[in-house]
Amino acid sequence: MKPVGFLDVDGPLNPWRAKPEKRPAGYTTHRMKPPSLYARYPGKPRAYVKPLRVWLNPDHGPALLDLDVDLVWGTTWMAEARDFIAPVLGLPDLPYVDFGPDLLNDRADGLHWKVPALLAYAGERPFVWVDDEVSDRDRAYVAAHHPAPALLHWVDPRLGLRDDDFAAIAAFAAHCGASAA
Repeated sequence: MKPVGFLDVDGPLNPWRAKPEKRPAGYTTHRMKPPSLYARYPGKPRAYVKPLRVWLNPDHGPALLDLDVDLVWGTTWMAEARDFIAPVLGLPDLPYVDFGPDLLNDRADGLHWKVPALLAYAGERPFVWVDDEVSDRDRAYVAAHHPAPALLHWVDPRLGLRDDDFAAIAAFAAHCGASAA
């Protein structure tokens, strides 16, 4: 069975922690104003809301599509990733995880707030979660509560996705395919 591939934007696709003068090679700069941005500035005229600076590498779209996973946005961008990120990368209209009221709500137990929604979305399928906020606590929780293989893959938010990240995801997907055969 093909694993679900949960994809975060900020960190893996947008290396937001890189120094402004040291944009990683291959990335291009995009200024974006997703509708959720305006909610951060209630009452401020839209014309005065500063756009987000997003660095994206257009080579990542084809590389992601080459992976043997069912890609799903697992990001705070949720549906906005379809309109703002996907077109730059050449990705199709992918589904997304709706984090609902848990969006950005820290948990008292230290588990990442995305984990319960990702587990619910994956059901009994194997999955890979590509994010810059994965922790050992998240890995232990998923190992104890998910019935299928899962790879929680941390990406350095200063560098974004690199060849070794794609290789790790591809190896995991191949393992899942081999164990299903």
